[in-house]
Parts: sequence; structure tokens; C-alpha cells
Amino acid sequence: MTRYAAGVEYDGRSYHGWQKQRHALAVQEVVERALSIVANDKISSVCAGRTDSGVHALGQVIHFDSAAQRSERSWVLGANSNLPTDVGIRWVREVSADFHARFGALNRRYRYLIHVSHARSALWAGRVTESMRPLDVARMAAAAADLQGRHDFSAFRATACQAHSPVRDLQSLRVSGHGPWVVIDAQANAFLHHMVRNIAGVLMSIGRGDAPVTWAREVLQGRSREQGGITAPASGLYFMRAEYEPVFNLPPPADSGLPL
Repeated sequence: MTRYAAGVEYDGRSYHGWQKQRHALAVQEVVERALSIVANDKISSVCAGRTDSGVHALGQVIHFDSAAQRSERSWVLGANSNLPTDVGIRWVREVSADFHARFGALNRRYRYLIHVSHARSALWAGRVTESMRPLDVARMAAAAADLQGRHDFSAFRATACQAHSPVRDLQSLRVSGHGPWVVIDAQANAFLHHMVRNIAGVLMSIGRGDAPVTWAREVLQGRSREQGGITAPASGLYFMRAEYEPVFNLPPPADSGLPL
């Protein structure tokens, strides 16, 4: 039995998140089905980070085990020929048996993409969050600085979150503006359910001037989801990459394909 790591890219609009579900189509289901066809045997996978319904990925990482003798190129080409066009395998690498896509990840990175315009984008519909009101990037960046570090993020987790602890190390949280685009980049050791979308919702409220810059810190310290404002839409969220120890020799992240 050989263990493989693979990079997966997907447009999440047609899927109810990554994880397989009994009554809804998920990305994991179509990926495992395609890999199973290549292996001529049932394949099960583990991912670096489970994404929600409608969330996209450019650098999702999975691992799977198989006794099938296939080259890395054959895994990629074979799987992609059996995948829908909105899901793709970017690469496959043979790894040691101690590689684990979830527990071995050193950090995970997400990007939240906001299009700021009085007219919505037809080309980016369902793949960005639209804001018809201007966003003050400087205010959002100042508020984001208060959330960086190791904290109890209870106020930014979904009520249905099953994580044992609400404490996470938010290693980086940056807000930048690029013409009509506002981008929120977040890196942490791990994320809670809806954590990035809830952070984005708070920062957007601050950017619109609906709340003071200090509100992000007040929400964090309050540790109550009820005080945390709205959850930003899933459409603007992208799983960018997961990072692992260099010994595993995984490919570097590809060009994001995003406009920034």
C-alpha cells in the first residue's frame, strides 16, 4: 500500500462543502470517485481543511492510500478525465506513510475576495462577495491587527462548530486594496467553523463605517457569537494552501488564478 498526497482545486458553487454527505453532493465524493476509477479500487481521502458549502479551493491538499501501481502523471490525468470541469487534481506525489494531510499541516491559508462596485460583476458571480458600499481598507487593516495572535475565537466560530477548543493561533491577518478589489488574507495553525467568514463580516462592517475600529477587539474579548455580527457569504472564500514540513517535498503553490 502506497500513500499519496494530492493538490485539489475546485469551484465550490455546485457542492455542499468538501466532506461527503448522505443527501447532498460534496467535493470529496467526486474526487474519491474519480481516483477510485483510476485505481480500479475504492479510494478514501483525508483533506487538509474541510470547506463549507459554496467555498472554493486553489490549494486543498489530500492524502489517500492505494495498492494500485500508477505513475503520478497517470493519477493526475486519469482522475481529471473522470472529474467534472469545476474540480481538478493539480498534482500527485508519493509520500511516506507518516504524511497526514490534516494533522501534518503546519498552517492553512485562506483568502477572502470582495468586489467593491455599485454594479455587480457578471464574470465573478458566485466567486466573490459583492459590496455596493465603499470599504475603508485602512480601517479594516487596523481592526484586523487586533485579531492577530493566539486567542479564544469563540465569538468567531459557528454555533455548530465541533472543535474541542476555540483557541487558535491567527498568525497573519492582512487586508489590502487593489482597485475595485478588497482582499483579506488569513493564515493560522487551524481555523474554526466559519471563522474566516465571521472575521470578514466584522471587518466589512468596520470598513463600511457601521462599527468603530475597536469593535473587532471588543467582539473577540466578548467571546460570544451573538455579538459577532453577520457571517460573510461563502462565495468570496478560497482555501489557498496548506503548508507541510519540507521533508515531504510537496510542490509549491501554483499561480492562484485570482485577479490579485
